Amino acid sequence: MRYFIISISFLVISFIFATEKAYAHCDGIDGPVVLAAKAALKTENVNLVLVWVQESDEPEVRRIFDHTLTVRKLGDDAKKLADRFFFESLVRIHRAGEGAPYTGLKHAGRDLGPAIPAADNAVMSGSANELFELLKQEIHKGLQQRFEEVQRLKDFDANNVQAGRDFIKAYVTFLHYVEPLYQLAAPEKRSHNQDEKHTH
Repeated sequence: MRYFIISISFLVISFIFATEKAYAHCDGIDGPVVLAAKAALKTENVNLVLVWVQESDEPEVRRIFDHTLTVRKLGDDAKKLADRFFFESLVRIHRAGEGAPYTGLKHAGRDLGPAIPAADNAVMSGSANELFELLKQEIHKGLQQRFEEVQRLKDFDANNVQAGRDFIKAYVTFLHYVEPLYQLAAPEKRSHNQDEKHTH
């Protein structure tokens, strides 16, 4: 049971870490939310950022946007402060809509790993081929590694309790690697409520 709990905990922590990296994508000064904010301010078109927030947050974003446009006209220093306030406010509201905490804007050029840039490139290029290959390779390596560990340990001596525990640990880890992969890979079953909810 202890190994079962350890394996579950490992998977939960891994999922949270992966999710946080995805959320952090929108925290960056060079991330899509701030880029949309810059375009909105340049064109004075608030619609460019409204797509990043929940419908219920639209009035607040519109109010902040209008205030920012007014303050920007007061000079260069005011413009910089107003822009920064708008970026931070928009990212905070966006993250709150996803149920994520706001921890400030992150610097540009952070290492987000290979998956997020590959996903962005897929969207921009209109082709998911490179992203698919990246995911396929990583899944194959992860699956093969865990599978080989199970195979190495499965023929243990029935009287060697520690060897049996080592096998069970590898077996449970293997199963809990496979199941979430399958659940994530399966086509999404969308409900009416899911269709209406905005998510990143």
